[in-house]
Amino acid sequence: MRWLRSISLDLSPLRASRDYRLLYTGQFVSLFGSAISYVVLPVQMFALTRSSLAVGLLGLAEFVPTLALAFVGGTLADRIDRRRLIIVAETGMTMCCVGLALNAALPTPQVWMLYASSAIVAGLNAVHRPALEALTPRIVPLEQMPAVAALQTLRYNASFIVGPGVAGLIVAAFGSTVAYLIDAVTFVVSVACVALMRPVSVPRQDGASVLSGIGEAWRYARSRQELMGTYILDIIAMFFGMPVALFPAIAAQFDGAAVGWFYSMMAVGPVVVSATSGWTARVHRHGLAVTIAVLAWGTAIVGFGLATSLPLALACLATAGAADAVSGLFRMTIWNQTIPDRLRGRMASIEMVSYLTGPYLGNAEAGLAAAVVGLRSSVVMGGALCVAGAGIAAAWLPGFIRYDGRTAAARKRAIDRLDGEAHSTPTIAERM
Repeated sequence: MRWLRSISLDLSPLRASRDYRLLYTGQFVSLFGSAISYVVLPVQMFALTRSSLAVGLLGLAEFVPTLALAFVGGTLADRIDRRRLIIVAETGMTMCCVGLALNAALPTPQVWMLYASSAIVAGLNAVHRPALEALTPRIVPLEQMPAVAALQTLRYNASFIVGPGVAGLIVAAFGSTVAYLIDAVTFVVSVACVALMRPVSVPRQDGASVLSGIGEAWRYARSRQELMGTYILDIIAMFFGMPVALFPAIAAQFDGAAVGWFYSMMAVGPVVVSATSGWTARVHRHGLAVTIAVLAWGTAIVGFGLATSLPLALACLATAGAADAVSGLFRMTIWNQTIPDRLRGRMASIEMVSYLTGPYLGNAEAGLAAAVVGLRSSVVMGGALCVAGAGIAAAWLPGFIRYDGRTAAARKRAIDRLDGEAHSTPTIAERM
């Protein structure tokens, strides 16, 4: 029993903080809806265009507004109420889902509407994500950040196991319109949960301009190899090894219905990792763990590209997803245990650019490569380049490999004290 407890999921953040329970619940519900749209949108695009390149260009449509607005969102998250930013962004996402539903109801849905909606949602997410990431360390104690990372990984991937399968059933039975409307309703639930949270004080700033504030965040990121390593390795993994845009076309080689399984299996591995994440508390070389996970991701993607049977392809995707979950868990822990609170929103913007740049551009790259060298070759080459790139990056960033998380929380507290973050009104986490 002691061994079982040592690997089981740590639920202490949910027990300790009412506000984190509300935030977690609302995001869980909205992610389930987003997982439905995540499948329906590219499948609808492929059905309308019969082009993997057109599907891949959805990633490019999402990347441009993400890059343009990411640092605006991060700066806002460090200057105004983070709860309010989340509510405003999710309200906008709700309206986009309604627009997609109306478009899907047309006799001939408009392709440009799919691109436009993807771009708008990505722009809103550039405001939403930094506020969400910056809010979490204010309502949960620093010692519980590894548990928070595991819970968030579980939340995301559990949604993406159930969501894709449900999406296929909904589209088959009721059509894309109903699928998008369900996503809209889940955002409404999330907005209500965030609105019920207690206010959290805004970090004190020095009055610097927006541009100088962004520059300060970039300088801090460049000064810390443990941070740069998390950004660079994730971009390498996702840019070269992201095969999602090719799922509809690859699934057609097996069985068109397999596309939902492809999306789901990418989330099965992460759920297993999250549910048994107690072991992560005993791992302190977080940078080394991220590097090993990225190497495993690339290897599994090569296996997926070479797989000639559906069970083997699904097993490779599950393995890739598990490796990505390990990488994400330790990257999130590094961020939350090292970054000063007054920089958390702006640094969350850099994080968001790093972990979304890879998938967005990676999907576009995969679609283009498939058009040039072929479907399977695109996947295999991408996985191999991921492995090679991760090895080079690790050798280039020795500080990332040597990083030890045992001293991270203490260092962050010292920085926060020097920055004057000990507000006269204590944070929720401090009151617990």
